[in-house]
Amino acid sequence: MTIHTDSIPSSTPATQPAPAALDDPYYYLHNFHTALDWLSARYADLLSPEEKVFIARFTTLPQAARALLVRMIMRKGTLFRAGKLRYAEIDDIPAAMTTLCEQGWVTPDPVITPAELFAVLTRPELQQSFGKRLPAGRKADQLAALAADDPAPRPLSAWAPSLTDTLYALTIMPLCDRLRLMFFGNLHQDWSEFVLAELGVYRYEIVPMDQHSRAFHDAADIDLGLRLHACREALDAGEPVADVLARLPQGDAGTDWLRARRERLLFRLGQQAEKDQDFDTALAIYPACRWPGARARHIRVLERCGLDRDALALARHAWQQPEDDAEQQQLARMMPRLQRRLGEPAERTARPAPPAEQLLILPRPDVPQPVEYVVRDHLHSDDAPVYYVENTLITGLFGLLCWKALFTPLPGAFFHPFHHAPADLLQPDFYPRRQALFDAALAELDDTRWRDTVRRHFHEKAGLQNPFVFWGALDATLLEQALACLPPEHLALWFRRLLQDIRAHRAGMPDLIRFYPGERRYDMIEVKGPGDRLQDHQLRWLAFCAEHRMPVSVCYLRWADDT
Repeated sequence: MTIHTDSIPSSTPATQPAPAALDDPYYYLHNFHTALDWLSARYADLLSPEEKVFIARFTTLPQAARALLVRMIMRKGTLFRAGKLRYAEIDDIPAAMTTLCEQGWVTPDPVITPAELFAVLTRPELQQSFGKRLPAGRKADQLAALAADDPAPRPLSAWAPSLTDTLYALTIMPLCDRLRLMFFGNLHQDWSEFVLAELGVYRYEIVPMDQHSRAFHDAADIDLGLRLHACREALDAGEPVADVLARLPQGDAGTDWLRARRERLLFRLGQQAEKDQDFDTALAIYPACRWPGARARHIRVLERCGLDRDALALARHAWQQPEDDAEQQQLARMMPRLQRRLGEPAERTARPAPPAEQLLILPRPDVPQPVEYVVRDHLHSDDAPVYYVENTLITGLFGLLCWKALFTPLPGAFFHPFHHAPADLLQPDFYPRRQALFDAALAELDDTRWRDTVRRHFHEKAGLQNPFVFWGALDATLLEQALACLPPEHLALWFRRLLQDIRAHRAGMPDLIRFYPGERRYDMIEVKGPGDRLQDHQLRWLAFCAEHRMPVSVCYLRWADDT
């Protein structure tokens, strides 16, 4: 399906730009045209003059030139050797390249650095070009020697005049990245999403979108998104925290999801400063950071700096209103330790009752396999089947029951056809914005409707992307046993807790579930192998289950030959 976006009304029906058929050799080109049409219709007011000129000119070029440009855009990097550009469907690549150079979108024989030179030449080519000037050994050592001897950037033709090949630089990539950011709302997705959808690797829920369903409200939002991405890449590349922090956009500009992206990056900068033992920088970052966990990290850094009194004061303040149960758990450990060091009586907080435990001593399997599978197979019986469901069954039932609430097209939730999840899924206001919808879905647990809804969505939505449904882990047999054996009141408790903090609570659930179909009941089992221990998020789930008298236990596995 190709969408025609020259007249998209304000309430467009549920349409999704489908990829071109893969048996068409120019499928990637047609997909790129579809994306440009989509952007022209939805972002006409935000496209810069340069972007409008690019889109207009691109459509007038010969097919071979357009195809070659898209092939280059979809590849990694911006430097391409002519001898390595071979595509069966493009007959005259030199002529197509000439057209692109005339447009100024590609530069022939660009000036490159020694590092770029080493990236585009093979080891034999480097040896041929530089001979004994390069020491034997690793390519990194050879690059260091060349850079120290002759570091000035120059064209490939000057670096290696004997090489019979031409290098081209794609200069239009920043503009194309900007268009990609506008389309997806991020730069971790790329144009291959079209192909993956065509292949059936990913299938997406079709969500109605109108002119208000946009990732960005103005050009400043787009610039902010690009700057945040550049800062994240710089941090990932190992640039000093201070340098990245100096370039990080300040203030509360941008949409809610852009502000959240900035806070997350700020938190990562604080973590990196800690790793670098730059505690002054970390202490400057955390108080200004609103990402979950920043306050607890602030207390920890104060403690590491010997500022115990300041750390305890902040911990006491946090204890009055913890941001979530994860912070409360951390504070319960920090405060007694700080009080002891300051000579104050340690205030002990009530600890949850420990979960039920069992010890299994089993023969070590001949073929190594996860301990969860070993325990599952040992406990399984026809009358009481056991499944490995860690973080998939409860979340899957939630996703199936609440499908409508998850995919309701609220502003800022969906703005392109390839959403794996609502864009605001992990934002603090995700549930409040949809409270009526989720409450209506969970109300079905009060009667028998919920089973019908779960079954219907399981069959109607099979294979569609959903952030809570892992189709490979949920088959019809497991589903039916869960519907028969899981009490709806327990599901309501799990689902409500999940909605309190999706980021923290969608992990940590017990590994195994055992059903007793004849008795319409279940129990869940967390498995710990030799030397393993319960993690904090697992302890929180176990405590929650114990509080609500749910049948959950911890199974410690030991090998018979170790005893």
